[in-house]
Amino acid sequence: MTTSETETREPGDAAVRATARPARDAAARPARDASRPPRPASKPNGQWKIDGTAPLNANEEWKQVDDGLAVRGRIENIYATGGFASIDPTDLHGRFRVWGLYTQRKPGIDGGRTATLEPHELEDEFFMLRVRIDGGQLTTAQLRVIAGISQDFGRGTADLTDRQNIQLHWIEVESMPEIWRRLEAVGLGTTEACGDVPRVILGSPVAGISAAELIDPTPQIEEIQSRFIGDPTLSNLPRKFKSAITGHPSQDVVHEINDVAFVAVHHPELGIGYDLWVGGGLSTAPRLGERLGVFVAPERVADVWHGVAQIFRDYGYRRLRNKARLKFLLAEWGTERFRQVLQDEYLGHALPDGPAAPKPETPGDHIGIHRQKDGRFHVGVTPIVGRVSGPTLEKLADLIEAHGSARLRTTPHQKLVILDIPEDRVPSLVAGLDDLGLSVRPSLIRRGTIACTGIEFCKLAIVETKAYATAAVLDLEERLDRFELAHQISLHVNGCPNSCARIQTADIGLKGQLVTIDGEQVPGYQVHLGGGLASQDRDEAGLGRTVRGLKVAADGIADYVERVVTRFLSDRDSEIDETFAQWAHRADEEALV
Repeated sequence: MTTSETETREPGDAAVRATARPARDAAARPARDASRPPRPASKPNGQWKIDGTAPLNANEEWKQVDDGLAVRGRIENIYATGGFASIDPTDLHGRFRVWGLYTQRKPGIDGGRTATLEPHELEDEFFMLRVRIDGGQLTTAQLRVIAGISQDFGRGTADLTDRQNIQLHWIEVESMPEIWRRLEAVGLGTTEACGDVPRVILGSPVAGISAAELIDPTPQIEEIQSRFIGDPTLSNLPRKFKSAITGHPSQDVVHEINDVAFVAVHHPELGIGYDLWVGGGLSTAPRLGERLGVFVAPERVADVWHGVAQIFRDYGYRRLRNKARLKFLLAEWGTERFRQVLQDEYLGHALPDGPAAPKPETPGDHIGIHRQKDGRFHVGVTPIVGRVSGPTLEKLADLIEAHGSARLRTTPHQKLVILDIPEDRVPSLVAGLDDLGLSVRPSLIRRGTIACTGIEFCKLAIVETKAYATAAVLDLEERLDRFELAHQISLHVNGCPNSCARIQTADIGLKGQLVTIDGEQVPGYQVHLGGGLASQDRDEAGLGRTVRGLKVAADGIADYVERVVTRFLSDRDSEIDETFAQWAHRADEEALV
């Protein structure tokens, strides 16, 4: 339940209990394929098409007893009236997620107790609510509704996530019927915003407006959303299923770390379509996605997406939660077999071979002022580590409308992009955004820093993140001002090992844990260095390195970053325009400490 949308288990996964609810229709689940040979005499992995559908753990049991989609009726008709104490424990710790609800952390519980307490001891009687925003596409009317919900029901909280959603806190179950009424009245919702389901579909923040894009992916996103989100045949997956689609050559949707992703390419014979990637994900066992080497025509994207999702449903591992992501199946099968199963069992036809997308030539965060293909401008802004508020969002909606627009986008980097601004209104808009703390021309360190929610609200966290990261950014803007940085340096701050803030793909990634500094155990971070995704500064994605014993105290982020950046600037090979990531991988360990 973080602003980076947590990658691994929630507390209580193993403890939730199945309750007496109507069972799902068994016909909706694929039967075991009798033509397949039985597994060797080892423990089954819970793959439905191989091992059958009998649940192998408590989590799989309650999902079969009653689908998560069904809990909304109970929330509206029972729990909203009876209050928190009336909520069935399995609904609370399991099915609520499917509707974007997680209990938040009780204040005052230090990080050393995170792994020792039971869910009911960790959790407060309030919820994080995730508003699903496919493709990051918002209108000012929708933004104003989110701002109103934040102020009326969420104590003014609002955080931008690194998956283009907005998360609110301090939500009470009694408020959910009215919150859903308001959201759905403007075309928003929380359906399958969390849980073992198809999560929000990332899309290019400049879809449909950029002069540089190869194709507008919005029709593909909308088709997937309309056909499959809320579909009960896909609402019991082994774990979460993350998707991304971009038509922009900057590859702006972090496609390498999604379960399925479509990246626009130009096929020399077939025209514009998509390159298909599968099996990416981070968490405690990071694995970058891989190309299947196929070309997907725009009109085939939804069917191919559905095929990959069904492979995950039918063949994904379900016995162990920590192995129940698509990346583990891809590691076993390899891309050749994955492609064959997709074509033979789920599509019924072969996909043509296709080229890889070329290396990006521009940044994918879209910060700054850029001309649209219609002559107007889009303006990308940077709040510090994604933290905004209900009042800020309301003022932002007013500001955008006062400058002749009604559209904006969220990004996969905890940023915002305002669309459709007439050229003569851009200076005034920029000034207004600065007044709101939304920087159009941020420092490179502010631009490259993201953080998960941390211990403030998250039940998995060990360390605070937002406050420490914000303080570090403000401090480093002064400390690094004397240097001429040739490249943006990304700093990702995470409150636990789960990599919600993508620590393995940052120049400097900080993983929250208790650390020993000068003989005293304090909140701090393990350091990862030199990670990154494909960009104008990097040919391909790669994970960061760790140096044994390299840890920093939570309040020492600025000291460490200043030290390592100073060393980088003194050691870098300027003749090849060496980046921080390149240097971090070749540097001796002593240079990184």
